[in-house]
Amino acid sequence: MLRAFLLYLSNKPRLGRTLDRVPLTRRLVRRFVAGTTAEAAFPVIERLQVADLLSAITYLGENVLTEAAARRAADVYLSLLDEIKRRDLPCVPSLKLTHLGLDLSAALCRENLERVLDRAQAAGRLCWIDMESSAYTDRTLALYEALRRRFLNAACVIQAYLRRSADDLPRLIGLGATIRLCKGAYREPPRLAFVTKREVDANYARLMDLLLTPEALARGAYPAFATHDERLIARAAGRARELGIPPEKFEIQMLYGIRHDLRTRIRDQGLRLRVLVPFGEDWYGYFVRRLAERPANLLFLLKNLVRP
Repeated sequence: MLRAFLLYLSNKPRLGRTLDRVPLTRRLVRRFVAGTTAEAAFPVIERLQVADLLSAITYLGENVLTEAAARRAADVYLSLLDEIKRRDLPCVPSLKLTHLGLDLSAALCRENLERVLDRAQAAGRLCWIDMESSAYTDRTLALYEALRRRFLNAACVIQAYLRRSADDLPRLIGLGATIRLCKGAYREPPRLAFVTKREVDANYARLMDLLLTPEALARGAYPAFATHDERLIARAAGRARELGIPPEKFEIQMLYGIRHDLRTRIRDQGLRLRVLVPFGEDWYGYFVRRLAERPANLLFLLKNLVRP
């Protein structure tokens, strides 16, 4: 119930503007968001590089209301790619299609996405196309499939909590796609999504096994397992060892600010680990979804709010 309530609140940006005036909230947000500007994010990425970790950078924002805002978001990603190249960082962009204008026009979104993919391809970088709520799944996958032949650097995302993912994943494997498997962090009805953690974890494990089959890897699929669950990480590593899959053929992904204690252990196993570093003024929805994933963070916030 708490998770459902937090996901409901994640769609209330007015509350975010109120919380932004509370110093404690701003401090807690910095546990998950590098800052409001790219200048704040790049030192974090450089520290990850020193620790022999890969990274991804995302400019927070979604569901823009104007064409100008969508084009500005694409321009930010172009600047990020230029800076990544200048600093020679093991970092790639990760973006949302509604930030590039998908709600406004499919043509506008595609134009902006192609601009970013083209710059990333020229720089030899992947570009992750994030998955949003189920209202966008069909359009996101259709656009990915339409651009895949031209942009082999385009990477996509599948959410384990969606019931449809068992059908979507084989299509993407057939394309030899680069695929991030995550659990999913949006509010979805039970007819579309698994509800309990046990169900989501079980489906995640099934999809993981499918991504690690010799057939999937032979087609060129590259899996990225986005999870902070030690059991699922151990399962991925164990399955790879059993099948003789070398570490460079897959990676683990984690979010900035979550499970720092796991990073060294994963790296020391010889596994590739990528940390997603978000930044931007539009932090509220992202932040509340992180609270929904780990209610202990909410308890920390509330405890400090009432502390004299």
